Amino acid sequence: MNDADVSKQIQQMVRFIRQEAEEKANEISVSAEEEFNIEKLQLVEAEKKKIKQEYERKEKQVQIRRKIEYSMQLNASRLKVLQAQDDLVNEMKEETSKQLLNVSGDSNYKQLLKNLIVQGLLRLKEPSVLLRCRKEDLALVDSVLQSAKDEYSDKAKVHAPEIIVDNVHLPPAPSERNEHGPSCSGGIVLASRDGKIVFENTLDARLDVVFRKKLPEIRRSLFGQTVV
Repeated sequence: MNDADVSKQIQQMVRFIRQEAEEKANEISVSAEEEFNIEKLQLVEAEKKKIKQEYERKEKQVQIRRKIEYSMQLNASRLKVLQAQDDLVNEMKEETSKQLLNVSGDSNYKQLLKNLIVQGLLRLKEPSVLLRCRKEDLALVDSVLQSAKDEYSDKAKVHAPEIIVDNVHLPPAPSERNEHGPSCSGGIVLASRDGKIVFENTLDARLDVVFRKKLPEIRRSLFGQTVV
């Protein structure tokens, strides 16, 4: 084999090695590209999942805040409605209290005082009691005291009790001068001599009792059956 043949054979071997190297390089490049694309896709999917989870977390937080705000607004509205209802009921009671002033000026007030005394005696059932009234009612009380004792004695089948009219009086009727001070629209207070039993039978006290009893009915009449 001459030099030309050797050189030719060497060149063929070089071309073969180069071709094989290029093919291997291409194979490595394609494989690397595939691995890169797979890894890139995995990273993108992982980031998309993280973003989705973060979005869902923030969306839940927004929903929770909205529910809390709605609940707070609803409670505030309920409180406003309840406050408005209470204000209306209190206004009605205040207006009724003002009407009590007309009772003590009525011609039937004397008979009412007698009935209040008899009722108090029947409640206490004491042989001796202390009676307290407004200063302006002293004359009326004195005028019905005996008949009240007799009526009680007849109803309770006992001896007529001793009634001592206290020299300390109930507050006067409400007026602009004592608008914020203690006041009494009329009626009496009875107590046992030892002071352990007290029966307040004033017009104001009776209004409070009736108002408490009738409050559900008053609310139904004013506001209906609606539950706030």
